[in-house]
Amino acid sequence: MSSINVLEAAAALPAAWSSSSLGEVGAACVKVLRMDGSPVQEEAHGADEILLVLDGRMELLVEGVEVAVETGEMYRVPAGARHAVGPGSHGTLVIVEEPAA
Repeated sequence: MSSINVLEAAAALPAAWSSSSLGEVGAACVKVLRMDGSPVQEEAHGADEILLVLDGRMELLVEGVEVAVETGEMYRVPAGARHAVGPGSHGTLVIVEEPAA
């Protein structure tokens, strides 16, 4: 596999909040997306989800608790946890997710 410039991959996406798969590690899918300041509605998944902010900042609400995830930080959303992205979230986000069990 060749190297991937994740920031360039995010910049090339047609729209914010539309993710692109960078590849798979075992059953996990690694995706990239651009955050543009707009919020994302609450959701939950059947498996853990890793959110890694490469640049910018993500305002996250997990089970009613506000969490700020800064550049270079990662947050693990446990399986089944209700979470939403708040307004003002911007930058590049890498998501690692496994299929629901």
